[in-house]
Amino acid sequence: MSASDSAFDIHEIMRLLPHRYPFLLVDKVVSCDAEKHIHAVKNISINENLFNGHFPGNPIFPGVLILEALAQAAGLLGFKITESKPGANDLYLFAGIDNARFKRQVIPGDQLDLHVSFEKERRGIWVFKGRAEVAGELACSADIICARRET
Repeated sequence: MSASDSAFDIHEIMRLLPHRYPFLLVDKVVSCDAEKHIHAVKNISINENLFNGHFPGNPIFPGVLILEALAQAAGLLGFKITESKPGANDLYLFAGIDNARFKRQVIPGDQLDLHVSFEKERRGIWVFKGRAEVAGELACSADIICARRET
């Protein structure tokens, strides 16, 4: 994959991930080397329904959804690494999270940069390192564990 082919839009994301509104948490992929690293983006908008309850008057994007966004980016990277095709029966399931740390709040208007690197795979269990940043400042880091399964 050349550098010019390394980015992809929401249509490619939706081709690879089964998630749909309101649970699709990756808006675009800035770059993906299809071997080791992906840089994806989630735009945080006040229009997201979750801000009605988290929290009224002080909207904060939930940490668990930051972790889910990182897991979705990891799934995209996994699909690119394995070169899965549309119609393939592969699904990446969130199997675990280790070493999760939250360093700053994410609020409406922020653009969440999702950086995920492939670490290892053994018997269908994939391990990725994830970092979510806002304007270069670390918001969350975690080790993402996914299980690749055929559906």
